[in-house]
Amino acid sequence: MENRFLGIIENSIKAYWELPGFSDYKGKTYYYKDIAKQIAYLHILLEQAGIRKGDKVALVGRNSSHWAISFFGVLTYGAVVVPILHDFTSDNIHHIVNHSEAKAVLAGSTNWEHMDADAMPNLKFVAILDDFSIILAEEKKVYDVRNRWDEYFESTYPEGFTPHHVAYHTEEPEQLAVLNYTSGTTSFSKGVMLPYRSLWSNTKYANEALPFIHPGDNLVCMLPMAHMYGLAFEILNAVGKGCHIYFLPRIPSPKLLLESFAVLRPTLILSVPLIIEKMMKSRVFPEMEKPLIKFLLKLPGVNKVILNTIAAKLNKAFGDNFSEIVIGGAALNKDVENFLHRIKFRYTVGYGLTECGPLVAYSQWDSFKKGSVGRIVDRMEVRISNPDSDGVGEIFVKGMNIMLGYYKNKGATDAILSPDGWMNTGDLGLIDKDGVLYIRGRSKTMILSANGQNIYPEEIEDLLNNMPYVSESLLIYQEGKLVALIYPDLDKMENDQIEDGGIGRLMQENLDQLNKKLPLYSRVNSFKLYSEEFEKTPKRSIKRYLYQPIEN
Repeated sequence: MENRFLGIIENSIKAYWELPGFSDYKGKTYYYKDIAKQIAYLHILLEQAGIRKGDKVALVGRNSSHWAISFFGVLTYGAVVVPILHDFTSDNIHHIVNHSEAKAVLAGSTNWEHMDADAMPNLKFVAILDDFSIILAEEKKVYDVRNRWDEYFESTYPEGFTPHHVAYHTEEPEQLAVLNYTSGTTSFSKGVMLPYRSLWSNTKYANEALPFIHPGDNLVCMLPMAHMYGLAFEILNAVGKGCHIYFLPRIPSPKLLLESFAVLRPTLILSVPLIIEKMMKSRVFPEMEKPLIKFLLKLPGVNKVILNTIAAKLNKAFGDNFSEIVIGGAALNKDVENFLHRIKFRYTVGYGLTECGPLVAYSQWDSFKKGSVGRIVDRMEVRISNPDSDGVGEIFVKGMNIMLGYYKNKGATDAILSPDGWMNTGDLGLIDKDGVLYIRGRSKTMILSANGQNIYPEEIEDLLNNMPYVSESLLIYQEGKLVALIYPDLDKMENDQIEDGGIGRLMQENLDQLNKKLPLYSRVNSFKLYSEEFEKTPKRSIKRYLYQPIEN
């Protein structure tokens, strides 16, 4: 069992047999013994459908107990999971299924409604995640197996199904486990090949670095499981620890999140910055702008009472039982982070990439340095290449967590992964004297000004996003000038009765204020308003490449 990811899962299911494991929020609950039985059922289906060890099985659908059961069912069978985000278009899903050479698809019913089996000619088997009903099977016997599932199960386990029967595929460290197609910030989707050693190393680290999580603790799964951040720490680590995971039935609105946190009181919360920032901008910052609160915050002694009250309300909003909130996937807004730090909120910011399954850096909240992304995790190394006078350079990583490469894309693999194992993350950063990592932006997004100065657009966007009526922004370099693309806060405009014509004047005022804070070489020349949110990656980062000007 040592150094085996599936060994961790096998041991966990046996150890926590009588504990609840998965629940669809306000729906059915599966105990660990039920999960084991469902996995065994799925193994029978896959075998009868002619799926072999090493075959690819695509998994697409919203977060649910059956999604998680299917994920573990495929891996423990010895096949490769190809997780696909449920909000990908049908064309994207067809492409990924075909490119990955998947032999089977397990799809949510709402996804399957928009999919076409004829567009995926290599499939041998298709089942619906909701109830494992069969849509397509090359082996006709599998229909009968599904219709008489219980009979087949009882004939397979005539003396009953017990922990003794939980004996899963014995994997090799370099064996491919997950083929994860990501939709990146600066490029199009590539199939990241993650071996079992990466799953084991990430899960092992989380198990040791999060000692406050115990068997039976509640966790709320709100990040997409088809993305490695949510999958690794809301699912893989939680199962390894014997936690009770609740799956939210739809895209989590702030109202649903607050309700579920209040009811379930999770021990650990994982979030992307967008969720935290929206909560702060809608619930905390407006309160602090009230004249009386602003006055009281200036009074010594009284300001501490006010801040403690705000901290208590914020803690309560997240269930008041969490040991920490881990924020990852994108940069956290500086004003938000400064305030969280000021009120001693239990948060930390980590850093990772899908290509590392995903973890590179993390520190627990009480040792976390504001503005950083923590220390380098176990079994990983980081070096800064060609640092400038401030110590900022490209971040290279190496170690147990790193991918095998991009599937059927040697050119893309060779471009970032060297023969000696070092991988270029494409991010810029520095490491301080204490070994703590700080991110400064993406090397692909860094802009070289006409006078040779380096401009990091994310830092300017961070300032602009904190200005009135700005929901989100994106900086581009067009014809030698910086242009801000802005999606206004339409709800606030409506509440404040701002007419469409007035928003342009307000944004120009924002730009004037912004430029006073910036060096001459990085000042923004103009802006362009957008009527819809910018298209995002699974990590809720803007797909920057979609908005870059076309060069002649």
